[in-house]
Amino acid sequence: MGSVSYAVIATGGRQVRVEPGALVKVDRLGLAPGDEITFEKVLLVAGDDGVKVGDPVVTGSKVLGRVVEEGRDRKVLVFKKKRRKQYRRLNGHRQWYTLVRIESIEA
Repeated sequence: MGSVSYAVIATGGRQVRVEPGALVKVDRLGLAPGDEITFEKVLLVAGDDGVKVGDPVVTGSKVLGRVVEEGRDRKVLVFKKKRRKQYRRLNGHRQWYTLVRIESIEA
């Protein structure tokens, strides 16, 4: 395939659209900043030649990235309530994430 403009990868149970040079937040991978990572599950690749959709993955393609940082996202409030029963629960949650800079897409 010619020059690749973007791809869709599967990581952490989600599908993420990536392009070279982009910063992407994915679920925590447990890698140190500066480590290289290769995403093998490439579901779709789009470029000058058109779009190539995998069945379920595009064979022979991979996305290379480098870990920038690992941290926790902002707090999400989970509130439960049952009306007229005086039942209320408030819970907070901060999800771990890994920030990855996409370096190249090989198709």
